[in-house]
Amino acid sequence: MRIATVLGSPRKQGNTATVLGAFEKLVIQQGHAIDRINIVDHEVKGCLGCQACREVRHEPGCRQRDDAVMIFKRLIASDAVIYATPLYTYGFTAQMKALIDREYCLVTGYGTPDYSSLLRGKRTALLVTCGGPVEENADLIQTVFDREGDYQQWRIVGKYVVPFCDSPDELGETAWETARQMARDVAGQV
Repeated sequence: MRIATVLGSPRKQGNTATVLGAFEKLVIQQGHAIDRINIVDHEVKGCLGCQACREVRHEPGCRQRDDAVMIFKRLIASDAVIYATPLYTYGFTAQMKALIDREYCLVTGYGTPDYSSLLRGKRTALLVTCGGPVEENADLIQTVFDREGDYQQWRIVGKYVVPFCDSPDELGETAWETARQMARDVAGQV
């Protein structure tokens, strides 16, 4: 299985990257391939709302010249996609939000019988790290992810939140159990 992991954190060695790295190590040990996408290494501009992407049906289309379409092609080529982000103001980081907004170009015919997504049926999961509790903190991001999943026609296999993250060096057993559970849910037994 080829798994694309999308790290939306501006810190490539922070809490989210550490937990995601543990997940990646586990699935690589099972023989799966990882395609890590660090969003901060790419230019992804915000959606212009111009609707030019509606002119393209069977591939990602956008008039902007940045790295978004290349990233989408990597997601489409994968068997599963993990979106990993620290919690910023109850939601995704700005870097991840820009990419998710641009995923609009992957859907055609919304609300019609021809409705389809280039990510239809894709095994997908969300990993969130946050400095506080899950309740009344990391609940909204999960709702947004569910709605994006419905719109993109994903097969969501899990949503994972690691609360009370202070620093990568102080991540406890909850973080490692979360990585193991993700590996089981996304790729099979660990």
